[in-house]
Amino acid sequence: MIQLLQTGILNESLIQIEWGEYTESVAAIHRYLEETNTEMTGWLNSPIENNVEMVKSIQRIANEIKMLADVLVVIGVGGSFLGAKAIQDALTPYFGDCANGIEVVYVGQNMSGAYIRQLLGSLEHKEIYVNVISKSGTTMEPALAFRVFRKYMEKRYGDEAHNRIIVTTDAEKGLLKKIAENSGYRQFVIPANIGGRYSVLTPVGLLPIAVAGVDIEKLLEGAKKAATLLKNENLEQNEAYRYAVIRHALYKKGYQVELLASFEPSLTKLHEWWRQLFGESEGKEKRGLFPATVSYSTDLHAIGQFIQDGNPIIFETLLHFKEILDDYQVPYDDRNDDQLNYLSNRSFNEINAISKQGTAMAHADGGVPIIQLELECLDAYHLGYLLYFFMKACAMSAYLLQVNPFDQPGVEGYKNKMLQLLQEENVYK
Repeated sequence: MIQLLQTGILNESLIQIEWGEYTESVAAIHRYLEETNTEMTGWLNSPIENNVEMVKSIQRIANEIKMLADVLVVIGVGGSFLGAKAIQDALTPYFGDCANGIEVVYVGQNMSGAYIRQLLGSLEHKEIYVNVISKSGTTMEPALAFRVFRKYMEKRYGDEAHNRIIVTTDAEKGLLKKIAENSGYRQFVIPANIGGRYSVLTPVGLLPIAVAGVDIEKLLEGAKKAATLLKNENLEQNEAYRYAVIRHALYKKGYQVELLASFEPSLTKLHEWWRQLFGESEGKEKRGLFPATVSYSTDLHAIGQFIQDGNPIIFETLLHFKEILDDYQVPYDDRNDDQLNYLSNRSFNEINAISKQGTAMAHADGGVPIIQLELECLDAYHLGYLLYFFMKACAMSAYLLQVNPFDQPGVEGYKNKMLQLLQEENVYK
């Protein structure tokens, strides 16, 4: 499903892996992941288990929202919004809404007063539903946004507001769970054994994705295929583990930054989801690669010079889809005063693919190791596969570093400091 080309046409001397050194450790980590009932690994088998009733319930509520609303407002931060936004952006039109969906907007991922005010203004003449997503309900950004939108919905819709607010939260505990129960909001469950950055294939991601018009059954079908194929502990036959090993080998050689790159701007949020996944999973105990992202060809005109000739701390992972479902031909022009007729009747996607090939060759010539991940088509099925591929690779990568892939103590540090400062300010008022 994913063709991993760590050398391909590129300079083979840049990535040399002693695969035999990793065989036993990869197999041991695989068995630990698959056979041990570790605390936060519910995502491993959820695509295979395929909760049909959950999917039907999501589709039913999504259809209701699409019938009765113009906009779904999703409140969440981090893993509670990045996965859904990534799939929505990748699979819906750049301009306008998907034919099978409605507008989906996001709030609670920042604390900008300007963002909140302008979003509220944009909703004035539109019918809306709200989906608030938080396992605890105490994360500051979404909690503040929900306070605003809860009041807004009650003022605008009165007693009907509780039917237009959907809560995605823990099954049993937490502040948001208590609010939902007391207010009579309909609820979807965030599984207790799945952390936020691994939750895109749960109701956390699936409800907004379905409302946006994406086929969530196809998305889950692709993830199921990946979950099945990537159960193999054999390093030669598991592309997710091979990707993890290449990353680890380059880290041991002194590379500090992995640059995820693609040539399709609709994948920008997918890059951000990947960045959070690997950044929060690996960045502990003064270890881990720094995950950075670029969107080509735009960023070739921004940091291409540094990549080519700058400090050699970077390796690139190029993400490529062989088929993009929409395209445009370069027109012929009799004047040819721009001297571009030699490209007439070639498609933009064809030229973009050649740009990708040339970029990879140039960066390899400049001494940058290149990993290439190639999928057949940019569609729901293959994105479902890719999401699971990255999650499985990430878990392996973190364990190769001997860190826990499923906690984020550094994030808790910032939250605690912020709350302390806010409480001190309140005392002095």
